[in-house]
Amino acid sequence: MKNIPTLYEWAGKKEALEKLTELFYKKVALDDVLAPVFAHMSGDHSKHVAHFIGEVFGGPRLYTEEDNGSHHKMIGHHLGKHLDEEKRKRWIALLLETCDEIGLADDPEFRSALVGYLEWGSRLAVINSNADDVPVKEDEPMPTWGWGETGGPFEYKS
Repeated sequence: MKNIPTLYEWAGKKEALEKLTELFYKKVALDDVLAPVFAHMSGDHSKHVAHFIGEVFGGPRLYTEEDNGSHHKMIGHHLGKHLDEEKRKRWIALLLETCDEIGLADDPEFRSALVGYLEWGSRLAVINSNADDVPVKEDEPMPTWGWGETGGPFEYKS
């Protein structure tokens, strides 16, 4: 039986994801469309996002255990941001551009999984950014994403 690496391992683990998000959020700060949304982000924001993505992609529980995060808290950070389709598309385009720039794995299978996750997550972020309350339970597990499989669907409160 083959030992198939996780998306986290394939991407280059913590170091690659932190490099990606650090450069990405530097670009975000200069972007006319996205800068206003992230104007008040903490200095650790890029690292937290790298840890979140890493955990979702099958890596260690850095976001949950070191950053004291959760799926519920991540969604809560998006409430009231009033994201829209223009911001969502710009976010994805800039992130994928940064993936290429740092040399993140570019094989079709990995990129398909990555883009699938980004589409799924960014569309939920738009929905959640316009919600009044976090639509998942506080103890909702972190989402997971793999080679053609997800850790959802999640039970959203109605």
